[in-house]
Amino acid sequence: MRRADLPLSCPQPSMALWNSHPRVYLPIVDEGGQSDCPYCGAQYVLVD
Repeated sequence: MRRADLPLSCPQPSMALWNSHPRVYLPIVDEGGQSDCPYCGAQYVLVD
């Protein structure tokens, strides 16, 4: 994940529709550059 892609939301557009959950915005910057989705457990890391 890059700062240009913010705000971070999950699920990402590339995720399959059948495997989807309600969209949630994750405060990756406020969490020190790493955030986990509370629904699916996907881990996101800010690389820049």
